[in-house]
Amino acid sequence: MLKQNGADVKWSIDQTLLTVELNTPLLPGKSSTFNINFESQVPIQIRRSGRNNSEGVAYSMTQWYPKMAEYDKDGWMTDPYIGREFHGVWSDFDVKITIDSSFTIGGSGYLQNPEEIGHGYIDASKVKRPNSKELTWHFIAPQVHDFAWAADPDYVHDIRTTSFGLDLHFIYKNDSNIANNWQKLQSYTEKSFSIVNEVFGEYPYKQYSVIQGGDGGMEYPMATLISGTGSLGGLVSVTVHESIHSWFYGLLATNENKYPWMDEGFTQFAQYIVLDSLFHRRLTNPAAAALKNYRRIAVDKDYEPMTTHADYFHSNRVYGINSYYKGATFLSQLSYIVGDAVFFPAMRKYYYTWRYKHPTPDDFKRIMEKAADMDLDWYFTHWIGGTKTIDYAISEVNESKKNTEVIIERIGQMPMPVELLVTLTDGSQQQFYIPLFNLRGEEKLC
Repeated sequence: MLKQNGADVKWSIDQTLLTVELNTPLLPGKSSTFNINFESQVPIQIRRSGRNNSEGVAYSMTQWYPKMAEYDKDGWMTDPYIGREFHGVWSDFDVKITIDSSFTIGGSGYLQNPEEIGHGYIDASKVKRPNSKELTWHFIAPQVHDFAWAADPDYVHDIRTTSFGLDLHFIYKNDSNIANNWQKLQSYTEKSFSIVNEVFGEYPYKQYSVIQGGDGGMEYPMATLISGTGSLGGLVSVTVHESIHSWFYGLLATNENKYPWMDEGFTQFAQYIVLDSLFHRRLTNPAAAALKNYRRIAVDKDYEPMTTHADYFHSNRVYGINSYYKGATFLSQLSYIVGDAVFFPAMRKYYYTWRYKHPTPDDFKRIMEKAADMDLDWYFTHWIGGTKTIDYAISEVNESKKNTEVIIERIGQMPMPVELLVTLTDGSQQQFYIPLFNLRGEEKLC
């Protein structure tokens, strides 16, 4: 059953897409009400979604309902979901889930009836649970573009309220082999949110849930579903990564099918910064690992540019390195070009300007260009749209009685401004900056 404003509409299904012919046009600024009844079988979990997975979680419910396609300045976004990237419409979700009363549910949104539910959401002495074999959980999730949840009868549910007023929910299997790590994870998660709030902009919701979903790690609005086993370090790392998606996937929400690097790469870059701070590493370049991974495909004959659609990369390896590591290196090098003093305030400006608006690479470029007073078109064009590499070398050092001549050679085809640190014979150091003409400006060195 599918109705628009109470009247039946014509519809057709093409693989994963449902096309609806409207009875009356839906014009800008107007509204329409659609009602749809649907049935779906929950499959045994293979990847991210399903039931009875390898860690024993009963239900990991993602991609579980008909999702509206986005219509924006580029037209209809009707890419099918085949297991890789997302794009969605911001909405206010009002969700009711009826399930056996033994189950605990965690997911997107704020629980509206904790006094009926209990299960860790409220002190047991305050629960007014109806005498029923089933409970109906009522969640509201405002201004999000997806809704995910998980349920299991053996979940433990801890709540940690941070010093900055965020409720962190930790929902995991009642298993003595993992409980210690999940309890230690909680302080790391609080510190992670505090760091990202300061460096990239404040998380606007009052709740976030870390849920043992039984498979890898995957981001959703106000929640993540992750694997519950493994080392503490691995648990912290994946939680940091998935929670940072709240900024770049959840709130900025670029079209990940077109620009997966604007979510995965930006998240990876921020993850390096957070882990460096959490574990007091004090690395000169926290994102150096991204460059190392990017170099694995930089001269590969099968290398494809970052402009490749997420679903059309010829291999998952090239997709992953491009989206995560070349994307993170993109930001790392951008901070080198404009300087950290410009870069990080501009990242916050980008976040506050474009959250809830689906920004594109050009939107991000304009923020950075205005902040740095530079022309960055050359960098975006070469790095995002091409496969040229950056490679400079010292080709000659010619000494005389009066001076030393250092000749720098560009080996790669992509240009960059160059900073050269020279150690003099008296042990002092002098820094030289070789600007790039196309920048129409230069970094202000400290």
